[in-house]
Amino acid sequence: MRPGEPAFPFRQFIVKMHGRCNLACRYCYLYEGPDHGWRTRPAATPPAVLEHTARRIGEHARTHGSTALSLVLHGGEPLLAGAGTLARFTDRVRHLAPDGCTVHATVQTNATLLTERRLAVLARHGIRVGISLDGGLPEHNTLRTDRAGRPSWPAATRGARLIAAHHPRAYAGILTVVDPATDPVELYESLLALRPPALDLLLPHGNWTSPPLRWAAGATPYGDWLCAVFDRWWGAGRRETRVRLFEECLALLLGLPAATESLGLAPFDAVVVETDGSIEQVDSLKSCYAGAAETGLDVFRHGFDEALGHPGIAARQAGAAALAADCRACPLLTVCGGGHYAHRYRAGQGFANPSVYCADLQRFIRHVAGRLAGAAAGPAASEGGAP
Repeated sequence: MRPGEPAFPFRQFIVKMHGRCNLACRYCYLYEGPDHGWRTRPAATPPAVLEHTARRIGEHARTHGSTALSLVLHGGEPLLAGAGTLARFTDRVRHLAPDGCTVHATVQTNATLLTERRLAVLARHGIRVGISLDGGLPEHNTLRTDRAGRPSWPAATRGARLIAAHHPRAYAGILTVVDPATDPVELYESLLALRPPALDLLLPHGNWTSPPLRWAAGATPYGDWLCAVFDRWWGAGRRETRVRLFEECLALLLGLPAATESLGLAPFDAVVVETDGSIEQVDSLKSCYAGAAETGLDVFRHGFDEALGHPGIAARQAGAAALAADCRACPLLTVCGGGHYAHRYRAGQGFANPSVYCADLQRFIRHVAGRLAGAAAGPAASEGGAP
């Protein structure tokens, strides 16, 4: 977004349905990170907050003539609010959305609370289910325990298999955070066993002030891990599942429009409503410092258009103009897009830096580009991989 241009409207509304979690994952940036704002907010989102949120979403969609929007029911663990609450709120948003506007609803859950009855309610109300897991084997999930220290894996895998077997149309996919200590191909294949229609592979939230684990300047452990999984996915001979990061990277390399928080220069279009009604930027910013996601706005007194004017959101809609000089001069700019916004943070300098994963992203993007070029040149070349 250039100076004087209108802001790009929000298309993704992330609503905190419950501010607590039934797990105590030891690496969680939300509950174990520098921002402890969750402690002073309501656990369950009050009905008045949900009603005002639904009205504000409808208002924003009408103002901007939206034909589709994404409603993400989030937490904490959103199923702690009850499947019925999620269904009623989703119905309310759809009722208040303008005619001709499709509301795509998803709940993001750790899957431990999924039951046949709850899944039936969600499916009946058109709410798809995204599952967060560290991998498809018990040993991949040793850090995901409940508050008594008991493993969450048995309940999580039961939930994942339940939706795959009985409600596949409601299955949105699995979200996994990359851990270079794991075997990449083993982890990928373990997730395939849970039959997800899509996978999201995310880099863990780190920055220049608080680097991710196993990070060293110039090294590429995360990029190497992604390249290994890409080669397994690319070489399967058929699409076993969608991998959003891979598909978006390929699209951007081909000059096609694509949008993800981790790649590309598409305008940022997501906003969060907390359990007390606060309008915030996305949670990933809370991994940087306390208050990083705050806007000072709330659904009782402000519309979402006012959030579009917040300096943090405006910066994320400014495209290349908001990036560091090194990023603007980089030949990978249109594909990388500077990487995830939260990963650019450095205390005292803000976010106008390359991603802490700059070397990893270059390694991954160049590898994918090499495979794509090889495929274009012919089968023999594509088998050789990327330089």
